[in-house]
Amino acid sequence: MLGENQRDSDEDSEDDESFLPNWGCLRSGNNMLNIPTQAFPAPGSQQRVAPSGQSGRNKVALKPGHSLMDWIRFSKSGKDLTGLRGRLIEVTKEELQKHNTRDDCWTCIRGMVYNVTPYMDYHPGGEEELMKAAGMDGTDLFDQVHRWVNYESMLKECLVGRMATITTKAAMPPPSAMGLAPPQLLAPPPDKDSRPRYDWFQTDVAVHLVVYAKRKIPSSGCTIVDLKGGVLRLEVLLGKMSYMIHLSLADEVEGNLEANTGFSVGKIQISIRKQAKGKWTSLGQPLESHNTFLRKKDRALYYRDCVLVSKTEVNHNSHVFRLQLPRGTVMHVPVGKHVYLKALIKDTEVVRPYTPVDQSLAAASHNSSQESDLYLMIKVYPDGVFTPHLSSLHIGDCVSISGPEGTFSLRPLHDVTHLYLLAAGTGFTPMARLIQQALQDTDTMRKTKLLCFNRREEDILWRCELDDLAANTDRFQVEYVLSDPCDSWSGRTGRVEESMLEEFLTRPEGSKCYVCVCGPTAFTEITIGLLKQQGFSEEELHAFQG
Repeated sequence: MLGENQRDSDEDSEDDESFLPNWGCLRSGNNMLNIPTQAFPAPGSQQRVAPSGQSGRNKVALKPGHSLMDWIRFSKSGKDLTGLRGRLIEVTKEELQKHNTRDDCWTCIRGMVYNVTPYMDYHPGGEEELMKAAGMDGTDLFDQVHRWVNYESMLKECLVGRMATITTKAAMPPPSAMGLAPPQLLAPPPDKDSRPRYDWFQTDVAVHLVVYAKRKIPSSGCTIVDLKGGVLRLEVLLGKMSYMIHLSLADEVEGNLEANTGFSVGKIQISIRKQAKGKWTSLGQPLESHNTFLRKKDRALYYRDCVLVSKTEVNHNSHVFRLQLPRGTVMHVPVGKHVYLKALIKDTEVVRPYTPVDQSLAAASHNSSQESDLYLMIKVYPDGVFTPHLSSLHIGDCVSISGPEGTFSLRPLHDVTHLYLLAAGTGFTPMARLIQQALQDTDTMRKTKLLCFNRREEDILWRCELDDLAANTDRFQVEYVLSDPCDSWSGRTGRVEESMLEEFLTRPEGSKCYVCVCGPTAFTEITIGLLKQQGFSEEELHAFQG
């Protein structure tokens, strides 16, 4: 099935098109490439997000001088971006609807109205995407595309004011035919018997919190615990749902904790040591969102500050950043999921997605739930906004990191015999842990093959480790494709094309195949299109995208 996830990127690199076929019609539209009209990637991607079956958005080529950094500079220039000379007003629905043109565009996000006219030429998705919310409430559209973006920081100089609230008395519904039946909710809450619950018990020296998920915890699920200043925040991810416990604990506790998850029985136990012996009369006081069971996409992102422990060079422009979670935090990022990094750059919050790797390909992919470090393989773009900031950090500096995000699940791989991974540039990062996961599956997985696309030989990530892995197991094979090889290169050359994929992706009789693709947006779209032309169904494909 087509899913989403994130390639590790700052801005699109200058060599993104080096992975693509040399088709002159590339810039003139997908129809000329005979690419399916379905949106790639699927819902949730950084580049585009749309409800299933609807077309998503593409990044557009911005005019020179209209990058994110240029917008930050422009918004801080002191110019009046609202047209109201610094006044904040209350905006009625009727007034909002008047501002619905390219040259006069207001939109509302979560009750706040912004004049986005000055931002039109800076928007990576183009003016067409912004105009979809012109003169109306754009909250749902915004959440579909990039709920993780801090729009309040990005657009604070464009703030017009708050939407006027209208209080109306709700009309009583007419009696039902039965006379007694209450009106039915349009979106009923989860069945009380199916929603998770929690309990707690204690000894003189420790308190133990137990969550009963009432279902098996899927491989894509996980438990995230943050204990800070006597406040406990526990989130359990169960597929598309999120269960949260948020408490101010009744008494002082030690900073460390222990978390144990029984995936097959759906039980999580958190153990925390008390600072002083004794009995508690209660676990604590509930805080915002305590004991709630919501769709994951409706849960606000939560960040914690992680410490940079080391930077290890991978090649001439990429490093593995090792980040240590704070004391009191337990977080394991499942295979195929990503996290968001957030930083304040020139007084503006900037957020980027990155997919964790393990310390090396030799490391086990099923890290302990007590793992306290994250490893992120990041390419530094000299002209970017975010990665130069990361590169400038010193050991001991902090980075804000979210919990796991993304829809990828290992479930489709349970009976797969042949796994094919197609990666361009830093699109390799989600594949690293997938390789390890596949090699651990000795029951059904017979072959894992990786095809890596790069411009030059020195751009290949973890080449020595990949070659060593292929040399030591016949169940893994790797090939490299260079678009700008040196004279001594004897491997594959060129760009992604139909004949190359036909040769690489074999379908032995009786096999079940699955293909994962990750790279720049255009690479992913073209590759997925070619795979579908070769007969691969949506259930056999997953598009990671950045």
